[in-house]
Amino acid sequence: MKKVAVRNLSMCTKDCLCLYVCPVGATDTENSIIDTDKCTGCGACMEACPSSAISMVPVEYPPQQVKKPVMLKTLNALSAAKARMERQASALAESAPSDEAFRLMKAIEKSIRIVNEDVMRESGYMLPQSSNAHDILSSLVSDPPSEDFPVSEAASLLERIPVNDRSEGPELIRWRCRICGYEFETGDEADVSCPACMADGDDLERL
Repeated sequence: MKKVAVRNLSMCTKDCLCLYVCPVGATDTENSIIDTDKCTGCGACMEACPSSAISMVPVEYPPQQVKKPVMLKTLNALSAAKARMERQASALAESAPSDEAFRLMKAIEKSIRIVNEDVMRESGYMLPQSSNAHDILSSLVSDPPSEDFPVSEAASLLERIPVNDRSEGPELIRWRCRICGYEFETGDEADVSCPACMADGDDLERL
């Protein structure tokens, strides 16, 4: 799997060791963004960076895991609850009686946002290559939530990042083990065995 280097600008401490070890000069740019067209994926800059601001990421991401409907329903309910909590914390911050209370509520608001981002990421909505992320971006492009929403940038992302859902690939076969009850998926029917207890043959039920 081909990988390229990317730099997290918020973590970069400007030690600039990456400039000296990159064999092709991909890290030496005016905007501090690593030139992925030049990057060979050697990883020398990542190993040299003292602040761990550089990571190696795949050029093509693998398909995201398909979530069960009950899992998505639970995650969506949790996300909605977190969104309400964030709005409440924001409102309390605006009406805070003191600077200390204001800073406390803003910190709570931010922490709730971070947790909710993790929840949304887990359900697949923050993976740029997932179809649901594309659907959200498409809806925002067609109906921007505010006047300053970056419509052109969102449209550019839709064009540059292809959908890569597992559902678009070969159909998976789902099985239930009659011995231990474990459910799993395979790409074909040949040499299928339960990953949990290794049962096979008639001990497996196709769903």
